[in-house]
Amino acid sequence: MQSDAHDMTRTPPIFRALPGLLLSMAVAGSAMLLEQAERSLVGTAWIESLVLAILAGTILRTLWQPPATFESGIHFSAHTLLEAAVALMGAAVSFEMVMKAGPMLVLGIVGTVGIAIGAGVLLGRAFGLPAKMAVLIACGNAICGNSAIAAVAVAIDADNDEAATAVAFTAVLGIVVILCLPLAAHTLHLTQTEGGVLAGLTVYAVPQVLAAAGPMGATAIQIGTLVKLIRVLMLGPVVAVCSLIYARQTPFRNDTKPGFSLNRFLPPFIVVFMGLMAARSLGLVPHELLAPLHTMSSLFTLVAMAALGLGVDLRNVLAAGPRVVTVVTLSLAVLGMVALLVARAC
Repeated sequence: MQSDAHDMTRTPPIFRALPGLLLSMAVAGSAMLLEQAERSLVGTAWIESLVLAILAGTILRTLWQPPATFESGIHFSAHTLLEAAVALMGAAVSFEMVMKAGPMLVLGIVGTVGIAIGAGVLLGRAFGLPAKMAVLIACGNAICGNSAIAAVAVAIDADNDEAATAVAFTAVLGIVVILCLPLAAHTLHLTQTEGGVLAGLTVYAVPQVLAAAGPMGATAIQIGTLVKLIRVLMLGPVVAVCSLIYARQTPFRNDTKPGFSLNRFLPPFIVVFMGLMAARSLGLVPHELLAPLHTMSSLFTLVAMAALGLGVDLRNVLAAGPRVVTVVTLSLAVLGMVALLVARAC
């Protein structure tokens, strides 16, 4: 046994990570196939591959305990690949979007995200959720669902159970929002512009904005997409702030000597995110690279979601169910009310 353990420590990290990485990739691949099956059967994917990946990984982990040889690769996929995916997202946004929107709408978006995060954290703590879980749910609702939860989870060092639970419940409500938003816009007699702003401020993913705003008209789609992209732009600053707060608290929890470290206050993947965003804004990122970078980020995220699921026992997730459902629902209600006010004002 000692010889086996010694041999494992001498194995290069890439080879130690290979079993878990391949397992995560296999689960991610199965999620992609399931999404394609949805599209073939019903014409659209009501549950995206990101959610399917984490659900498939969670079910597999609940039914089967992976051997220790898989742990390194699963951890690598859930953390390092996820950080790389978030960093690459910076190439998809630019400050030009802010200029097109106008100052009042931008302020409305920033205010909505800030209020939604604050309300979500307060609601989570009021219902007795752990602090990190409350932050994950709040940021997921306020910004962009899965991607925000995944990015913030890295920044605050959240457990896999917490990240997976937040993703699962926000994903379910995300589908509800897509179905209900067009009806709500019609009932409230919103214009296409107002409906687009409401969709951009409440729906989690850009493709979902297209689905939710589509019934309202072309203008609603254009406005909704613009608002959603600016809302995604908030991910970098929010993750940086979460990293700062967590870094200031960590030394006291671990009884280590506090000191300044740039990596602790601003993780490298956020520096790359902001750098790519600035490069995109200055026209330094070739247009031909945008699609490959987006594809790479999406694939990394998909594998990371599968790895997150592989680190979660479903029985532990279900134990926190009722409180999480309540907090996510109330947080989304607060976001919807604030978003409606902004939409009416714009």
